[in-house]
Amino acid sequence: MLSDKEYMLEALSLAERAWGRTSPNPMVGALIVKNGEVIGRGWHRKAGTAHAEVNAIADCRENPTGGTIYVTLEPCSTYGRTPPCTQAIINAGLAKVVIGSLDPNPAHAGRAVKILEDAGIEVTHGIQETRCKHLNEAFFKWITTGKPFVLLKMAMTLDGRIATASGDSRWVTGEPARERVQHLRQWADAVMVGGDTVRKDTPSLNVRNTPDWEIQPRRIVVSRKLDANAAAKLMAPGVKPEVIAPSSPMQWQDELARLGSESVNAILVEGGGELAGNMLQAGVIDKVEFHIAPKIICGRGSRPVIGGENPLLMAEALELRDTEMNRIGNDFIISGYIS
Repeated sequence: MLSDKEYMLEALSLAERAWGRTSPNPMVGALIVKNGEVIGRGWHRKAGTAHAEVNAIADCRENPTGGTIYVTLEPCSTYGRTPPCTQAIINAGLAKVVIGSLDPNPAHAGRAVKILEDAGIEVTHGIQETRCKHLNEAFFKWITTGKPFVLLKMAMTLDGRIATASGDSRWVTGEPARERVQHLRQWADAVMVGGDTVRKDTPSLNVRNTPDWEIQPRRIVVSRKLDANAAAKLMAPGVKPEVIAPSSPMQWQDELARLGSESVNAILVEGGGELAGNMLQAGVIDKVEFHIAPKIICGRGSRPVIGGENPLLMAEALELRDTEMNRIGNDFIISGYIS
């Protein structure tokens, strides 16, 4: 028989099948085990549809009474667009519930645990908690702050350049890294770039690697010179772009709060360098992911990966925590959270 941790890993793999399809809801997977055998699997496929627990119960090949359900996020306990999953678990006669992470919403956190325990069901939580939280880090920030999680992705050469002096930037990284960008666009509710990027690169900012991807991200351009119509003429066909022009940390916070109120819980920022620098210095980036190609452009006029105001001291440098480094094709990815 597998351990609780191993079963939870399978539940996580089920949750990931809905990558980019559940917003503004979290990705959730569920697994039902009885007598050491998996008898039902489910995941939340799309906002407004049945939750993972209900799908797992419906998938059971035998009566789940007396079984254990592994679920990556605390079951919902209130009525929304669907009935509460706590009641579905009770009705199914399940004897034990193993939870990866509790609900981050302070109004709900732990409520399901009490409801289930009052119904005589054994409850364990905190199994593979770090991984479960990481999968839904954008949702966790949005549901607790009302603002989206902001990921800055930049592609650069080994000497920290994103383009030559003439503006040529295709392609800094290889195909596997560019495929990773498509994966991130699936995750994002909005993709953001600066006006200079729009003028020079004719970006699409949409998901192209999956045929008929139905949930294209919003396209946001940060510019004081372009309006939405002008930006649309410079970009590849797709969702009509929005143009914003925040210039101070407070204005950035106001824009993020507005987007959060419109159910945007994940933003992918793809540059350019000046926008990246301004957002980092405004303190609105949560995480960075740099794709580094083993290339050296050289040249004083080649464009640096990050712009913005010049710091005076090394002590002003932004430090990362929980950093990771991975290889993707011939390139490298370094990611981490802004301390």
